[in-house]
Amino acid sequence: MPIDILCLRPESDFTRVGVAIPVGPSIAFRAPDAADVPGLLQEARVLVIPAVGPKLAPELFEPAKALRLVQITGAGVDRLDQPTLQRLGIPVCNVPGGSNAALAEYAVGQALALLRRFSWADAEVKQGNYVPFRNRMVADNLSGLGDLQVGIVGMGTIGLAVARAFAAFGSRIAFFDPAPRDSAAVAQLSATAMTLDELLSTSDVVSLHVPLLPQTTNLVGAAQLARMKPTAVLLNASRGGIVDEAALAAALAEGRLFGAAVDVYSTEPAPSDNPLLSLAGEAASRLLLTPHVAGVSRQASATLFKVALENALRALAGETALHRVY
Repeated sequence: MPIDILCLRPESDFTRVGVAIPVGPSIAFRAPDAADVPGLLQEARVLVIPAVGPKLAPELFEPAKALRLVQITGAGVDRLDQPTLQRLGIPVCNVPGGSNAALAEYAVGQALALLRRFSWADAEVKQGNYVPFRNRMVADNLSGLGDLQVGIVGMGTIGLAVARAFAAFGSRIAFFDPAPRDSAAVAQLSATAMTLDELLSTSDVVSLHVPLLPQTTNLVGAAQLARMKPTAVLLNASRGGIVDEAALAAALAEGRLFGAAVDVYSTEPAPSDNPLLSLAGEAASRLLLTPHVAGVSRQASATLFKVALENALRALAGETALHRVY
């Protein structure tokens, strides 16, 4: 029996955040590697996929003659082969901005944890080093966010949300983006446009918010890290591959960077030979790793899933889908 929607994430993802499954259309929920996915995709009119995961093979879409839409329950579209879908005339839509608040919370929270050594202090206190580590923290004159320069690389919807969150703590905002999405909003923040080199060399916090493209691969490598202040922290919650992981590990190991928070990896899940996992001692204490969850919260998921399903229903009804990427 033909299906209307093939969804490559479990039904429980939707129901646990309070998003109702539409009544009427036939929906098949499957794991991405389920054996019957290729056959179901030949019948489905809408494909719903998570933004995070391995690339989908282009040949999956060749026989998908009924497919009217690929809907992503997030912003990133790098799981798909754009030339193939464009050649086949299959529209791709995402949900921009749904994770903005969660990503802003991540960026501010991780920056504070690094700058004020909260997570490091937790480990030291548990090891019985309460007094000596407290004395060290006080003597090192650790900084909060007020009046620090926060450099945003990529002033799109997410970058703007992160900039606003830091500005609320009194940070000065700089940004690198040749074409910011909302120039008026950027102006309201009194944000300063800079070249990437200027931003890296003058910022106390650098937060990356660009898609993974050929021109952004290894955007921050050894040369760029060498320009950063030794007192600065780097945050990467964009995509793995934007930062050269070996170069970042070296900068932390050699004490050339105060700290870094990494949520995304060149290969996911991060393999055991990822250079960031080999750090030890104080270098490891200045690195915060999370498993690609910066944009994941109950509130964010509810927004993303609701908008994605609504867009799927629009496509089934023959209406123009919203937030088309290509």
